[in-house]
Formats: sequence, structure tokens, C-alpha cells
Amino acid sequence: MSESDPQPSPSIPPIHSSPTPSVLLNTGARMPLLGLGTYRLRGPDDILQAVDAALSTGYRSFDTASVYQNEADLGRALRLLLPKHGLSRADVFITSKLGPKDQGSRAREGALRSLELLDLDYIDLYLIHWPGTQGLGVGDKRNPENRAQSWAVLEELHAQGQGKLRAIGVSNYTPGHMKELLEGCCVTPAVLQVEFHPRLSQGEMRHLCGEKGVCFQAYSSLGTGSLLQDPLVVQIAQGYGLTTAQVLLRWAVQQGVPVLPKSSHPTRIAENGRVFDFELAAEDMERLEGMDCGQKYCWDPSQVA
Repeated sequence: MSESDPQPSPSIPPIHSSPTPSVLLNTGARMPLLGLGTYRLRGPDDILQAVDAALSTGYRSFDTASVYQNEADLGRALRLLLPKHGLSRADVFITSKLGPKDQGSRAREGALRSLELLDLDYIDLYLIHWPGTQGLGVGDKRNPENRAQSWAVLEELHAQGQGKLRAIGVSNYTPGHMKELLEGCCVTPAVLQVEFHPRLSQGEMRHLCGEKGVCFQAYSSLGTGSLLQDPLVVQIAQGYGLTTAQVLLRWAVQQGVPVLPKSSHPTRIAENGRVFDFELAAEDMERLEGMDCGQKYCWDPSQVA
């Protein structure tokens, strides 16, 4: 990572009672470097088990979304489990996202629905999940208008009283989408959440975020699992006596990039959380960086107008 791509240091003191390091957002709030992703986690029992395991092993950040259809189950799990672990609402950082079906005129309804389903007075971070609108073609010129309307709604909810949305941001935006937003917004996004791993190191986007004070956050750090068997990653992991997932997650957090590994298995959740008690050597960081080839394993927003 070059000096022109600054990211908050992973040595920054932790959020509230979080045992994991955190990054400082442009709102003044802190967001843990490690969070539990909940994509494809469905059903109250699976959510309860995953959240319990995560809280037990130091996770204090949880990432959901309207399209995941698990906001209500996550909210219920937190109500049940926070007292068990001696924690309060202020000790956890909750992220949710506006679904593409609510982009534009339904943005307020979508955001308030997330608050209601989570049964929270506020959401720590609320993102526009996708630059497009459900039901419109990727090239439809209404897409920029709709996401601008959504952002204006998020800005309004962010400004209300104590703030129903304590921080706002975007996900899956390209550099072009980000520049468009930054030129017209009143509130600079706190976070950009995008796919990020050694095969997709997002240099241009990280540089833009660093210049504008936007936290660059990773999802799909394991390349949807495809990188877990990569020969180079396996070789590096064996050299440290670690799992390949731990190496991939450490590669990100060692650069100050927050990660959101997802799993429903308590053992794997615990393993993925153990990424702050070791460092990768500079040469191994460089070898992983050298894997960059622009490979996307998830959604490609580059064609969205």
C-alpha cells in the first residue's frame, strides 16, 4: 500500500468494550476492523448461534441488509445475547443497507423499515447497497437520479436529532459513482464497502477514499471461498501455521481495511476472529498484493449508469 493510499491504523484504540481494533470514521465514531457478515445466514436459530459465537470471541460489529432478509432475526439475537455477554447496545456496531427495490422514492420507507425490523433506535451505519434500481436496466438514466434521491433521504435521516442513521455510506460503487456522489452530496460518505481481496486490490478506489476521508471497507475477503485453496495463499498460511482465511483477512486488516467474514460455524467464526495477534512479513504482504488481476467473484457494478 502506497503513502497515497492512507487508511486508519489498526493500532487505533478499540470501540467501547470491543477487544478488537477499530477505525475512526469521518463522523467521529469508531467502527471495529472486524465484523460478522450475515449474508445467506437465515433463520432465528442459525443467526442466534452465529451471533453468540461471534460475541464470545470478540466480534462487536454485525453487518446485515434488507436483501438478506435477516434484519429481524439479527435484532432479536442481539436483544437476547447482549445481556448474556454483559454488553449494551452502545457496545456493538450495526450496519444495514438499503435494498435496490427501495432506491429512489421509497428510500425513506426502506430505511425506516430496517430500523423497525432490527428494533433499534438507531443504526450505526446505513449504506446504499447497490448503485442501480431493481426493475431498471443497468444503462437506464434514472439510476443516477434514484441514487441521488436515496442519498438525500439518508442525509436527512442522518441529520435528525441524535441521528437515526449515525453514519451513512455506499456499497458496490465504482470510482465513477463515487465521484458523482462526492460532487453533489452535502454529507461525505463515511464508508464505501466493496469486494476486496488479493486478486482485486482496488487501488484507484482506495486512493480516492483516502483523499476524501472515506473509510474503505472490504467484503468477500476470501473471494467467495475461491482463494482458500490458492497455492500461494496455502503456502503462506502453512509457513505461519494459520488457516488460509486468517492470512487473507490479516492481509486486509494489516492495511487498516475493515473486514466482514461470514460463517455460521462457531469454530470458523472464532478462527476468523483471531487475526490481531500476528503480523504478515512485508514480503508476504507484497506476494499477496502481486496476485491482483482485477478478478471479481461477486457483482459487477461497472455497467450501472
